[in-house]
Amino acid sequence: QVQLVESGGGLVQVGGSLRLSCAVSGRTFSSYSMGWFRQAPGKEREFVAASSWSGGSTYYADSVKGRFTISRDNSKNTVYLQCNSLKPEDTAVYYCAAGAYVGRELTNPKRYTNWGQGTQVTVSS
Repeated sequence: QVQLVESGGGLVQVGGSLRLSCAVSGRTFSSYSMGWFRQAPGKEREFVAASSWSGGSTYYADSVKGRFTISRDNSKNTVYLQCNSLKPEDTAVYYCAAGAYVGRELTNPKRYTNWGQGTQVTVSS
């Protein structure tokens, strides 16, 4: 059973930074592709960023490209999302997810089998 636990969310001012972490239990972490999604109140869950199992391929939503960076440390079973130059529209609950797909399929939340509980990010102006 794979379990995901996010941390690192919080309240930050416009232009600030946060680093979200997602710790994954289970020995097969290195075989999973990992993704970050977010959901704001009244909106659907949307793709933010994803990484292949090796970290060699990464994908980003246009809205965060150049500001957010996904990375992973397979020795620590952890995936990160570095969020810089935060904007009020980045306010949401951020979720990490694990799945077995590759490529652009990773932008689709239906391609993930395991999800964390989420961590709140609030950007104040």
